Amino acid sequence: MDGEIPNIKRWVVLYPIYINSKKTIAEGRRIGVSKACENPTCAEIGDCCSHLKLPFAIEVAAAACIEFM
Repeated sequence: MDGEIPNIKRWVVLYPIYINSKKTIAEGRRIGVSKACENPTCAEIGDCCSHLKLPFAIEVAAAACIEFM
């Protein structure tokens, strides 16, 4: 990436609720319970992305609002 920030508007968005094993499909979980984790945080997802060398950005405002939708 040579220090440049790629166009984040084209990135995949992953909200913690999508992988939260404590939520139902109706509440927003998008993967099976067996592959989900309990109450993941944005910071934990960021740590995983960093470990996997995936570029990521945490949008604090979006992370706070998604639970109320």
